[in-house]
Amino acid sequence: MELAGTSVVVTGGSGGLGAAVVRTFHAAGAKVVVADLSAEAAEKLAADLGEGAIPCQTDVLDSASVQRALDAAQAAAPLRTVVTAHGGTGVAERIVGKTGEPAPLEHFESTISTYLTGTYNVVRLAAAAMGKNKPLEEDGARGAIVTTASIAAFEGQIGLAPYAVAKGGVVSLTLAAARDLGMLGVRVCCIAPGTMETAMMASVGEEALAAFGKAVPFPKRLGRPEEFAALAQHIAENDYLNGEVIRLDGAQRFGPR
Repeated sequence: MELAGTSVVVTGGSGGLGAAVVRTFHAAGAKVVVADLSAEAAEKLAADLGEGAIPCQTDVLDSASVQRALDAAQAAAPLRTVVTAHGGTGVAERIVGKTGEPAPLEHFESTISTYLTGTYNVVRLAAAAMGKNKPLEEDGARGAIVTTASIAAFEGQIGLAPYAVAKGGVVSLTLAAARDLGMLGVRVCCIAPGTMETAMMASVGEEALAAFGKAVPFPKRLGRPEEFAALAQHIAENDYLNGEVIRLDGAQRFGPR
């Protein structure tokens, strides 16, 4: 699928991974909607990129908000790609703490809501919008959706059970959604990144970052947002990639901690 002359929606579009996706797809000639919870951040990135970048304040848990972002994309050019790169804040805690008290249920619910429910909400609305597109080719292709999980979906760590469950849900959604949406000509793939070099990661300090890098077999460094974006672009452009979860982690495997 050619990206030039199409439109793309990126949720979490002003964040580390999302912003890299926005820049990459914009450089490829697509109109890109920077869909972010922070209107200010979305507007700043769109202003930096100029023509073809469209800011849109978006809450992935608000269907009307998501629909506005999709409509903004369709108004600019046919919507062919949606990338979910939104994040959230989680709480690191064991299911049962050292005092014997269970973790608050609302912490689990909040994490599941942002990462899994928000992703599903975007997928269902995006697929419905793409399903109305004119097919690009004789095989009926109408678009592609790229979601974001984490290698924590496969190697959940101590204190991060809600996050592992949420990202595991995104992984499980991939094949089921690809099968559901094949009738519409909409592909679904998922990227499961390892430890990536984002602003959130940078907040842990240089010493911790160096330790994270050493834990990666090769290359011994954190992943770069541009590498994530390049993979998202390839998924969008490669019409035979569907129903696949791709790890982007330098062969990293999380240990218990």
